Amino acid sequence: MAKKSKIAKNEQRKVIVARYAERRAELKKTLIDPNATDEAREAARVGLQKLPRNASPVRVRSRDAIDGRPRGVLSKFGISRVRFRDMAHRGELPGITKSSW
Repeated sequence: MAKKSKIAKNEQRKVIVARYAERRAELKKTLIDPNATDEAREAARVGLQKLPRNASPVRVRSRDAIDGRPRGVLSKFGISRVRFRDMAHRGELPGITKSSW
């Protein structure tokens, strides 16, 4: 089980990323636009730098939806490998069977 503070901080980062997503996308679009002037590109670069650090989607950590474990998270299911294995053995995941050959 992860610390409650780490889970809360990650949730707050998700909110900040969503808040700045549109502005960030516009600035990135200006940066890669071949028709943009050098001044516009420079302004977009400076604008991106002025955004909060936590506005970057890279800073959001994928965590287990149930207990917040930060490592070994299977993104398709949103749970960690440890919890996935336990739930699969108990039959709580529909369509998941233990393979044997």
